[in-house]
Amino acid sequence: MVVNKYKIREQNESLILKGIIDHKNISRAELAVLTGLNKASVSSITKTLLDDGLIFETGIGNASTLGGRKPILLQFNPKAALILSFDIGVDYLKGTLAYLDGEAVVTIQKKRIVVSSETVIALLQQSIKELTVKTDSLIVGMCVAVHGVVNQNEIVFTPYYDLDTIDLHQKLSDHFEFPIFIENEANLAALGEYVFSLDSKTLVSLSIHSGIGAGIVDGGILRKGHFGEAGEIGHSILYPNGKKCPCGNRGCLEQYASNSVLYENLASIKGLEYVDSTIVQKLVESDDEKTAAALADNAFLLSIGINNILTVYDPEVVVINSSIYRNNPALLSMITTHLTSRFARNVQIQNSKLGSQATLFGGIALCCQNFLNIKELKLYSN
Repeated sequence: MVVNKYKIREQNESLILKGIIDHKNISRAELAVLTGLNKASVSSITKTLLDDGLIFETGIGNASTLGGRKPILLQFNPKAALILSFDIGVDYLKGTLAYLDGEAVVTIQKKRIVVSSETVIALLQQSIKELTVKTDSLIVGMCVAVHGVVNQNEIVFTPYYDLDTIDLHQKLSDHFEFPIFIENEANLAALGEYVFSLDSKTLVSLSIHSGIGAGIVDGGILRKGHFGEAGEIGHSILYPNGKKCPCGNRGCLEQYASNSVLYENLASIKGLEYVDSTIVQKLVESDDEKTAAALADNAFLLSIGINNILTVYDPEVVVINSSIYRNNPALLSMITTHLTSRFARNVQIQNSKLGSQATLFGGIALCCQNFLNIKELKLYSN
């Protein structure tokens, strides 16, 4: 188990560790060639990593063509420490205690709850107690995802609940000694895709729920802008002087193309009191024409937002994280059909592989990047 708690690793140490993570089984001699460090430095650093429990010796490799001693191979130990990750919505809380590679030890989910500035600390404290009651292993970080603008751990704007009225980071730091991060949920979803899902250097992940947010990752770094407001694509104007939005604009994209708006529209069209993704899917499976038309319209409106993203950020991949689109992958083809600009000719549009867990994976990724001091971290399984 890790000896030095919450240690920020030195550059050469992180360089060696990244080489071991990226190459799975690798010898000290190969690490020296890969990193450009001399063999004595590699030997000293790997000894420290072995002592800290972050790597282990996994076996004997093949000798070189010149003969000599067979090398001992090294491998990353993802079970060296644990991370807490939470996703807090307007009326739900999801949490996990996981190893460094994202493997969940325990998960919890609370639905139909009241999340507010008055309840959030108690909810998190109780959830942490539930997740950690059976472990005494080292926890090296915790991340809390909120649905709103966050800048340097400060919640700046939450349009659908009042978490922007408290210093959540400070209140949690008063109770726990491990590093704590507060971040926008769409940003974390994007980081989760980067670290645990995709072999891409640049990507944008669209999280579509009650609003529409875009997380932007370039080389493992979240591009959040000076005030933490980059990627708020849901508040780009689709219809000038359109519907009023809590952000102060009129005609914002998310007032027309979010999942919540789709549900409301279908409830009105079909004369239903309530619609969610399950009901939408039942309507789709019954070949309901009005539902098909509403989904086609949603894909068209979303394609406008995606076109704007492509012209600004030029990513390799755009990931769509929405229960509607996961259940109806044909909608991706509709979006692609509407992307007629030359700027869209090379981009890949795809559904999230992590789905509803992407934000939790992103929280794990952020803590792991900090603990290992590796930004271009890739922990996905091919």
